[in-house]
Amino acid sequence: MYNKYMNEVVKSDDVGGAFPGRYWHMLDDGRVQCDLCPRFCKLHEGQRGLCFVRANVGSKVVLTTYGRSSGFCVDPIEKKPLNHFLPGTPVLSFGTAGCNLTCKFCQNWDISKSREFDRLLDQASPDMIADAAVKTGCRSVAYTYNDPVIFLEYAVDVAKACRERDIKNVAVTAGYICEEPRAEFFELMDAVNVDLKCFTEDFYKRLCSSSLAAVLDTLKYLKNETDVWVETTTLLIPGENDSDKELDEMTAWVVEHLGPDVPMHFSAFHPDWKMMATPATPKSTLSRARQIARNNGVRHAYTGNVHDFEGESTYCNGCGELLIGRDWYVLSDWNLGRDGHCTKCGTLLAGVFDGPAGTWGAKRQPLHLG
Repeated sequence: MYNKYMNEVVKSDDVGGAFPGRYWHMLDDGRVQCDLCPRFCKLHEGQRGLCFVRANVGSKVVLTTYGRSSGFCVDPIEKKPLNHFLPGTPVLSFGTAGCNLTCKFCQNWDISKSREFDRLLDQASPDMIADAAVKTGCRSVAYTYNDPVIFLEYAVDVAKACRERDIKNVAVTAGYICEEPRAEFFELMDAVNVDLKCFTEDFYKRLCSSSLAAVLDTLKYLKNETDVWVETTTLLIPGENDSDKELDEMTAWVVEHLGPDVPMHFSAFHPDWKMMATPATPKSTLSRARQIARNNGVRHAYTGNVHDFEGESTYCNGCGELLIGRDWYVLSDWNLGRDGHCTKCGTLLAGVFDGPAGTWGAKRQPLHLG
């Protein structure tokens, strides 16, 4: 696919955070090929990849946003969304700029589609971020807002600093990444929410300029070859990916290839970016998707971006007991033992649990680290 940003020359004042990139090779014609994601951008000197942040400088790929962030914020872990990973705890979240997908419905487009480096207001070393997580009482750091695979080198260094301080690492990603960098990146992650955008190649190609097959491969890799806790999110867009047939095929695939315990989140779309004429998702669509998932054997299917206590709460797959009550990001009922067992029947709830529920709630606390 034609990439207009590859025609933009990297300016000297754009690469103040330039860092040697990994996963690229030189081509016979003098260009360099980025091998981070299946897009395989082929770059002349001074050109950027579609992600906008990886560029050919000096006949090598560099990451132009190392150490630079679009902002830091302490969020509830449920906002990622992760419902089975240290519920109720705060997570220090940050991102950079750019994205290796072109989703026309992006709900975070001001960051992921940004071509303005003056949006990267905060500068922070990996140690600064890890120390900030400790000081703010966060149990984890989330690489989010834009896809962290495009700032892999920065994310990996932050993750290593977090591990040294017993801080967990969380990735929010579309999963569009090649095998070798995928192994390096996810080796340091403790939990991940993969944005499974739909279940057709047509949607991925037409609205995201990417590939469903690559994302499914990442999901199978995460579930079968790592110990990373996995959840998925699908933003349901009216008339695009919300048919009974597609939802049936998607949820059946998840049960067959990932297992019944991988939580699936179905979130409401609101008009944004280049799909302003598309209506918002009705709550009934989310409930329908949740029911289809449950009918196919998904034990924990959730609704998102709406107030829906039943659809947001967690129930025991053994006896049906309400285990974790939720209203948006606020927890209420808690009927789990310290290790995640149902207090009524003893069935183990799949996930990562450590003691009683956290009490962070729905608070959002911006931080300035620079």
